[in-house]
Amino acid sequence: MKRLNTLLSVSGLVLALSLPGWAQEVKQLPTQTVTISGTVATIDHAKRVVNIKTSDGKFETVDVPAGAKRFDELKVGDKVSLTYNNNVSARLKPPGEAAVDTGSTTTTAGQQARPGGTATVQRTLTVTVDAIDKSASSMTFSGPNGWKYSRHIVDPTVFDKVKVGDKVDITWNTDVTVAVQ
Repeated sequence: MKRLNTLLSVSGLVLALSLPGWAQEVKQLPTQTVTISGTVATIDHAKRVVNIKTSDGKFETVDVPAGAKRFDELKVGDKVSLTYNNNVSARLKPPGEAAVDTGSTTTTAGQQARPGGTATVQRTLTVTVDAIDKSASSMTFSGPNGWKYSRHIVDPTVFDKVKVGDKVDITWNTDVTVAVQ
């Protein structure tokens, strides 16, 4: 099973690439929300990994960031709920405009009576269109630090508006709320 953070990280890009049209303006997409509720089944404190058994009997693996101050208070059998909201915007960058790679984080983790809290992350990244495959309806992007993804494009009109070498700014506004009952 893929780890939850990997799923959530790439979901923003998948949404960004389904834009109905590309222009110089910013396109805001609807919020994507994922909720996982269940019981803590296992905890690997050394690796900071928690397995949550959901009500349908499936297991979700969650990586717990080092910033989660009260991770050691979590116990097998605790009832937990994680809600992830992802807002994505994308903009075709005009030629010559400087690349961006910025991020910021805020958190309320560790301030409640039980472990949990909210973390908010905003990241803006300039990526380059490396390849376009109209027959497979996909596009490949690359960015700083070896970041590279190939994604299915839902709207085929996007292919008429971009070319290999174009720059695109993608901004993710993400918040995760964790509650332990």
